Amino acid sequence: MIKVSNLFKSYKVKKKQHSVLDDISFEVGAGQVYGIIGRSGAGKSTLIKCLNLLEVPDSGSIMIDGVDITKISAKELRKERQQIGVIFQHFNLLSSKTIFENIALPLVLQSNYSKEEIKEQVNKMLQLVGLQDFANKYPASLSGGQKQRVGIARALITKPKLLLSDEATSALDPQTTASILELLLEINQKLGITIVLITHELEVVRKICDKVAVIDSGKIIEEGDSAAILLHPKEALTRKLVIEEGFELYLENVKDFYSFEKSSERHIILLSFIGENTYQPVLSNISKATDCHFSILRGELDRIKNTPFGQLLIEFQGSESALATAKNILKEMNVHYEIIY
Repeated sequence: MIKVSNLFKSYKVKKKQHSVLDDISFEVGAGQVYGIIGRSGAGKSTLIKCLNLLEVPDSGSIMIDGVDITKISAKELRKERQQIGVIFQHFNLLSSKTIFENIALPLVLQSNYSKEEIKEQVNKMLQLVGLQDFANKYPASLSGGQKQRVGIARALITKPKLLLSDEATSALDPQTTASILELLLEINQKLGITIVLITHELEVVRKICDKVAVIDSGKIIEEGDSAAILLHPKEALTRKLVIEEGFELYLENVKDFYSFEKSSERHIILLSFIGENTYQPVLSNISKATDCHFSILRGELDRIKNTPFGQLLIEFQGSESALATAKNILKEMNVHYEIIY
């Protein structure tokens, strides 16, 4: 669906060129939800704006369904943009127009649709986003979540093949965010639309993304399946984004109430389970095969999109040979482990 190759983008500030995107390459399959995360100023917003040429890159290619949009005419680009919907962080609704009129606006601007066709399409979108009773209301009377639903309906009204989301939930409270994520997931599954989103919220990645890329200083430093990135990050920055801040705080709390002294026979280990491995009796198998003992310090069971996962933080007490046996069992059962202390 999308193939970005060797993308570079810079801005001239005070007669000096400042690089924003530095040799960015990635691919998004048709129907996937692809997340881009990173710290403020990493280049996320510039990257997503390049995907419909709101920002024109200095060099590189952006293939969307086999068309390199960096090499087509202005007329052809306008046509391509009709197949790309955009959801904005701050809704961008017209306050003087009704909800119906805001959603209808892209069809009105295309001038290819009769009033009856526009009414039919808008009513379908209102039904899809659960706002069928709000057609004649104005944006000022809506909550933040309802405004974002209008923004989503407007982005979908032209039946795009690609949906770009620019921090669509960052201005919303957690409960409203959850409902918007459920809606985006429903849209992805029902309509098969490819979604590319930027976010700094891990819950967004966890709930709906198939794949995720981590961007820092204009470079993609890590990319892969969401479960792999969230559970087993390799890069230091990724660990900081997805694990360490909360995890280190938790370990500090553990130290406050749990006496632990590192030795050759005492270790704190983090176990991660993905998919069917989540339901395996891992500790039971290790216990039967060795003379070790466990203390469970923390446990979590959840899903990353549709994939179940679990994590256990344990203290392992046993000999070096018992630890070696445990490692072999974990490898055989495809359970990822990391010795924390």
